Amino acid sequence: MPPVNDLPNPYATQAGYFKMTPGREWGSSSTVDVHPDGESIWIAERCGGNINACVERPDTNMIMLFDKDGNMVRNFGAGYITWPHGIEVDHDGNVWIADARGTNQIEGYDGEPFGHQVHKFSPTGVHLMSIGVKGGGSNGECCYTPNDVLVAPDGSIFIGEGHSSAEGTPNAMYKYDAEGNLIKKWGEWGMEPGNFRQPHALAMDSQGRLFVSDRGNDRIQIFDQDGNLLDVWYQFSRNSGIFIDENDVLYAADSESGSVNPGHGAWTRGIRVGSAITGNVEFLIPDPQPDCRGTCTAEGVVADRNGNIYGAEVGPVGGIKRYVRKVN
Repeated sequence: MPPVNDLPNPYATQAGYFKMTPGREWGSSSTVDVHPDGESIWIAERCGGNINACVERPDTNMIMLFDKDGNMVRNFGAGYITWPHGIEVDHDGNVWIADARGTNQIEGYDGEPFGHQVHKFSPTGVHLMSIGVKGGGSNGECCYTPNDVLVAPDGSIFIGEGHSSAEGTPNAMYKYDAEGNLIKKWGEWGMEPGNFRQPHALAMDSQGRLFVSDRGNDRIQIFDQDGNLLDVWYQFSRNSGIFIDENDVLYAADSESGSVNPGHGAWTRGIRVGSAITGNVEFLIPDPQPDCRGTCTAEGVVADRNGNIYGAEVGPVGGIKRYVRKVN
């Protein structure tokens, strides 16, 4: 089933809403989340660059909290993370980061290995927990290039592993208890239902169903919390990022169709908005730069309690765009 393209766009684009620290430029970001207050926004930004920037700039904080007016409130995280890829803010305001690269992927690096882990920080930046083998798991251990992390209402932790869609690479889902003890692992590389080629982003609806953005297979897979497959959706396009709000509105960001993936030239790149319950797609916010050649428009996506949408961009632009309802 091809994605839906011919849809209304009731949103206006705002660039430059968030105010970066003076003297620092926005780099790439693939992930964004909303604070428990429903208005403040958390962003994980790649230290003013993209690949390797946070390793080359170990004193740079990459985890940032902005208030509803776009002002920086605090930042932290320097020295822990090589390549922030996924962010989750749990019900207590703790911040979880999936680090999808490691120093083993940097030619010439001779320091202490790190990366390929999921980290938990307090709301003020105190490091509380790490999940996964520091420097990268092997032989089925978590993790190797973890893409995203999600914390369920009962404290269970879900991790999507596998940033490569190449055959034979690690691609799986992990479930942990609230203390970080492994409960189960499921899935492997593949195109069949229940398998993955880049489980790139995670979300959960009000029914407790786990939505997995299986980007390399151009689909969303829906599971129960025991890993049983419930449904497979293709209508939200090649989604890199997904978010489900408290009203079960689903936001899916396609950042690659027609650019990184030219074979999908007929698919409109952008953010699709629809229902996590019915699967209906209602709106499409197309890429404001349709001629972009790269990982363009939003890769990560979130919405605040007022319905404003925020898209985290890898590049070539980088930074965050805000999308607000047009005034009739």
